Amino acid sequence: MKTIAEYLNKKPENFTKSDLIRFIDKNNIRMLNFRYVGGDGKLKTLNFVVTDKAKLDLLLSAGERVDGSSLFPYIDAGSSDLYVIPRYKTAFINPFSAFPSIDIMCAYYTSKGIPLPNAPEQVVKNAHNSLKKATGLTMEAMGELEYYILYPKQALYPVNAQTGYHGSAPFTKWERLREEAVDIISKIGGMVKYSHAEVGHTTEGELEMEQQEIELIPSPVEDAADQVTLAKWVLRMLGYKYGVTVTFAPKILVGHAGSGLHIHTRLVKNGKNMMVANGELSETAMKAITGYLTLAPSLTAFGNTIPISYLRLVPHQEAPTNICWGDRNRSGLVRVPLGWRNSKNMAKDVNPEEKGSVNNFYQNQTVEFRCPDGSADIYLLLAGLTVAARHGLTMKDSLALADKLYVDVNIFSDKFKSIQKKLKGLPTSCAESADNLIADRKIYEADGVFSARVIEGTVSKLQSYRDRNLSEKLYGKKSEIQKLVEQYLHYA
Repeated sequence: MKTIAEYLNKKPENFTKSDLIRFIDKNNIRMLNFRYVGGDGKLKTLNFVVTDKAKLDLLLSAGERVDGSSLFPYIDAGSSDLYVIPRYKTAFINPFSAFPSIDIMCAYYTSKGIPLPNAPEQVVKNAHNSLKKATGLTMEAMGELEYYILYPKQALYPVNAQTGYHGSAPFTKWERLREEAVDIISKIGGMVKYSHAEVGHTTEGELEMEQQEIELIPSPVEDAADQVTLAKWVLRMLGYKYGVTVTFAPKILVGHAGSGLHIHTRLVKNGKNMMVANGELSETAMKAITGYLTLAPSLTAFGNTIPISYLRLVPHQEAPTNICWGDRNRSGLVRVPLGWRNSKNMAKDVNPEEKGSVNNFYQNQTVEFRCPDGSADIYLLLAGLTVAARHGLTMKDSLALADKLYVDVNIFSDKFKSIQKKLKGLPTSCAESADNLIADRKIYEADGVFSARVIEGTVSKLQSYRDRNLSEKLYGKKSEIQKLVEQYLHYA
């Protein structure tokens, strides 16, 4: 079956209600599924059997009622009814249903018929609108989704620990699952850049653990949040199909590579990437980086939300611990990856017969925020990064601070030891993360982006773990650490 966009010969952002009704009618779609994200950051589902056009028209026009108190901890049971309203551009054919079904992501509305201010999709929308109003810029983002596949140990084609990076089958055992995942993600609206095996590969007893990554393409922050959410759903569904465990947990084994959710961002104006000027990193980019670094301790409240998040943020594991930035350096909190800024036509050099001209490769330039992991509430995290960009672009002396926090050496090198003493560190627990969010809350609440309820709810959840100094308490206690990892294996 063709995708909805292929059938309609339309871009998803141009889908209308009548388009969807026509597609459902002509393709014998038997079920309509509303999808939305709850307060726990996970995807929820409401199923409808398609019986007639009148009922379908009503569903697509008016949505349906749901119990908000069961979806969000801050909604009182006495006045909990909410509406979920379908966002037509997100409609896709469900690839896992036993019969033809259409899924649509929804927005939450209150009993008064207005957007729910605390809803995940609304918070990121608020943040984007605030950035546009303050700077005239739009934010694009994408995630690098790292995950492990856990499966019974296999004897054939073994791989040494920590050597899986860009491995190929048959040494990489689950390449086919990953290929199937990127195919499905691209068909349901995700924009996939590439996928590959990651460095983490190890065995523990009779269990083998293989790390992989799927990287998306930058898109408007609202869409980027949806794409990460659906990509995680696809991977978990495929894990279930193949009888293996797919986990986005930030740490599954001490001493081995953890899994991050690195976020790449770029600022755009009139279709032009503003991160580059005259072939170099622009002042706009450096100001945004300053915003990320300034708010980094409180951004962990949205991007590193469980106790085992802080078992990953330790030295010598390519995870950041100090608040600094640099070019291409994977040990910094913010990294400026290769962006073809000064590249010539390398393809022509490799292929002398090629007559084509050089493209504007600089459009690919992003900056990478490296501390988040799979436990992130992706909507709140992207909203927080958008607020941080706005903060950096509008604060005084942001360029001077960017210069002060630039580190051009490997953070773990001897040369860095003297520099390291001058840099602030990231939080080491959910409790510390909550402290920093409390300290910065006015910045997030400015212009009505984050509501007081969202901030207070996030703080309350982080404080509930009571994990202050947990890493020190667990040091050397491997069995206790593994119990904690197992507890949060599927939380992320």
